[in-house]
Amino acid sequence: MDQQEDRQDDDKRAKPSVSLMGKRIPIPQSRLARITGGSGLVVLGVFGFLPVLGFWMIPLGLLILSYDIAVVRRKRRKMTVWWSRRGGDRTNRR
Repeated sequence: MDQQEDRQDDDKRAKPSVSLMGKRIPIPQSRLARITGGSGLVVLGVFGFLPVLGFWMIPLGLLILSYDIAVVRRKRRKMTVWWSRRGGDRTNRR
């Protein structure tokens, strides 16, 4: 029984994370922090032509937002499926 209770406690304390190319990336536990941070990255990424800022911030912000916002999550999943099919087609051609 103790092991089962330990597993349940671990599940409750599990930190939110997103998966990118098979790697788990931890993100903030607070929903407000995730939405604020993700939105900030997307907005600042638009100014990627400026020094310090970069266009790399847009996909990272969308990845963080996909944890909380269903529309972004669906688009990310479609992109993942498309990418995996594209890679699968490439291996079948050889």
